[in-house]
Amino acid sequence: MAKKDELGRWGEDIAAQYLADLGYEVVERNWRCSAGEIDIIARREGFLVVVEVKTRSTRAFGHPFEAVTAAKLARLRRLGFAWCASRAGWHGPIRVDVVAVVGAPAHLAAPAVQLFERVAS
Repeated sequence: MAKKDELGRWGEDIAAQYLADLGYEVVERNWRCSAGEIDIIARREGFLVVVEVKTRSTRAFGHPFEAVTAAKLARLRRLGFAWCASRAGWHGPIRVDVVAVVGAPAHLAAPAVQLFERVAS
């Protein structure tokens, strides 16, 4: 596995635990279809939450939130609807949240984790 993939997997593990600690019910991780992938699918407060996780080892090249464009948000919403269609069981509202993780498994300091809820798309 490439270093960036290892970092991404680690960040997703950190994000999933962080969300669970905040009361999110993590339903699925790394769901894929022909249109793309959703990092984390969760439920919270009556919403189906499509979560994009962005992990960086440092902020040297910008904050992870900066990597989430309007086009990416629109794609995540479409993927959320595709997930619902594949399950035929969800008929509630969908929202997109983004989790930023800055750090790395080898660092002694705990990673910095931030949540951006209800991202507009």
